[in-house]
This record gives sequence, C-alpha cells and structure tokens, in this order.
Amino acid sequence: MQLTVFAVGRMKSGPERELTGRYLGRLEKAGPAVGLTFAGVTEIAESRASDTDRRKADEGAHCLSLAEDRTTALVAFDEGGKTLSSDEFARWIARQRDDGRKRALFAIGGPDGHAPSVLERADLAVSLGRMTWPHQIARILVAEQLYRAVSILAGHPYHRQ
Repeated sequence: MQLTVFAVGRMKSGPERELTGRYLGRLEKAGPAVGLTFAGVTEIAESRASDTDRRKADEGAHCLSLAEDRTTALVAFDEGGKTLSSDEFARWIARQRDDGRKRALFAIGGPDGHAPSVLERADLAVSLGRMTWPHQIARILVAEQLYRAVSILAGHPYHRQ
C-alpha cells in the first residue's frame, strides 16, 4: 500500500524540514519490508480566499481530488479526531493494507482546519492531542508516527513500550 502525506502550507528550509525529511526517509527505506511504500508529500499553498469557509473548501477540494478512489484510505488529522496510541495507529494502517487498500492519504489541514467534506470522507480522523501545534511540528509528528507505525509492524526495536 502506498502512503502519501497531503499538507496545506509550504514547508520552508530549516530544522523542521530536515527532521521531517529524516523520518520520511526512514519510512521510505523500512516500509517495503511490511508492504508499505512511501509515495511522497503533496503540499499546496494556503488558500487566499477572504473567508474561512471558502479557504477550507478550496484546500479541501485539493485533498479530496487525491482521495476520489475508494481504494484510498483517507486519514484527516483534526483536533476533533480520535486520540490513538502508536500501536493502534499502526494496527489501523495494517488493517487497511490487509483489506486491499491501494493507498493511504494522511491529510494535514491548514490553519483553519479541514473542510467538513474532508472530515465526512475521512475513513479516520486522528487528533495529535489537545494542544495546538504549528504546521511544521504537525508535519514532524505525522512523519515520525508513520515511521513508528512501520517500525511497530516490522517488530523493530525503535518502538519500545
């Protein structure tokens, strides 16, 4: 199953981009052993629409265009989502793979969050906790958890309990 990250907002050069890249590089190397390949990051600029609903709709349309095919599992990172353990997240990914999903899209919304249409389409909404995180840190967290999920599924010692 292919894993793709969709993110609203451009990641600038710096330590956050480097750390995200480090985790995604590890994911790319370790994933194939457990049937998961990293297909990259699709990032779009934040919408310039004048109101929140229009901005979310514009950004959401881009996300949904990547998840039109129902063989794509869509995970929306959202403050109202479920709080999962790393093990639960890894098992969810494994179930999607084992159920024949061809792709999983992990969506990080913009400053206004996801459009209602994205949350309705999502197979899973996940919260990164009750705190608010800057976009760059949210990307690091998602990249690390994807790598951790692969490590868990591979039985690698990176994930210790």
